[in-house]
Amino acid sequence: MVKTIRTLFVVALAVAAGLSVRSNAQTGHRRGAVFVMTNAADKNEIIAYKRNADGSLDRQSTVSTGGRGSGGTTDPLGSQGSLTLTQDSSFLLAVNAGSGEISVFQVDGANLALVDKVPCGGSEPVAVAQHGNLVYVLNAGAASNVTGFVLRPNGKLKQIPDSTSFLSTTNSGAASLAFSPDGEFLLVTEKLTGNIDAFHVQIDGTLGPITLNPSAGPGLFSVSFAPNGTVLASETGPAGGVNASALSSYTLAPNGKLTVVSASVPTDGAATCWQATTPNGSFVFTDNAGSANLSGFSIGANGSLAPLSGTIAGTLPAGSTNLDVAITPNGKFLYTLDSGTGTIGIFAIGQDGTLTSLGEAGGLSESAGFNGIAAL
Repeated sequence: MVKTIRTLFVVALAVAAGLSVRSNAQTGHRRGAVFVMTNAADKNEIIAYKRNADGSLDRQSTVSTGGRGSGGTTDPLGSQGSLTLTQDSSFLLAVNAGSGEISVFQVDGANLALVDKVPCGGSEPVAVAQHGNLVYVLNAGAASNVTGFVLRPNGKLKQIPDSTSFLSTTNSGAASLAFSPDGEFLLVTEKLTGNIDAFHVQIDGTLGPITLNPSAGPGLFSVSFAPNGTVLASETGPAGGVNASALSSYTLAPNGKLTVVSASVPTDGAATCWQATTPNGSFVFTDNAGSANLSGFSIGANGSLAPLSGTIAGTLPAGSTNLDVAITPNGKFLYTLDSGTGTIGIFAIGQDGTLTSLGEAGGLSESAGFNGIAAL
């Protein structure tokens, strides 16, 4: 009942703006595409690729976000979710960490049109998440916080009054955020404290009090949800460890408390920061930037994790520094943003979770501060 009331509230805000809420069928642009973000300090841009039926990519265009990135060389944002497609793939959300804004693009296959740009409600936005008509942005600078917006049917964002919620400390190393599948909770990771923060989403779109959950293992980085509600958290591992990264799974209780299901299952890789789950919820893959490979796990009905055969599911060229990962909505292809080599790694996903390398798409600048990848 609470969920229904919250949904009606958010829809009402959109209708009050004189707009009709579109259904997925009405917005159903399903031509394949992959997007990456330059995060350039002078002019942040999105590079769009057309995705062909065989998974290969053709560079299509470069579109300005209207804002500025943070610049840098290798993983300057230290986050997952800086570039996010909405659930129905109608819009692409991008953070402008340098100018403190969120940009919204309308998506038509690999064609993008900038429809809005708004202040982020804090400083140094590093990630953004969406559920229904709700959007929350994670601001890592100054006093770390999350701030909420209503996403209108035309792609315009309206900040929700009193929606800013602060994390456990000013400099928390905020790295990622994710809505639960039912939209009842928003989770946030803090790299420096090792906390997974849980916020209950109220009926007016604001957040309830913060609930702190300690990570099951050291080096907490990103958090996501499997379709069955399992919470997945990547861990880079202890300082000085060799290929000591891991992935943990949890259940989430109605009070915001997490209970460990599988604790720190080894990825057999280094610098495991990013992760992506197949749309059917069967498999999760981690991107291991320090060892230029990917690890694969099956997800049990109870949220337990089991490594796929050999754990390492895919290998990239040495020095790839694969920073981020995305899976297409049809579950057929996986793409990695390989900052070190200026390429996009391309893999086909088998029904049993095996990854088959399909090569790479090149043409990006090497070690140029790129952050964020999204695929449809």
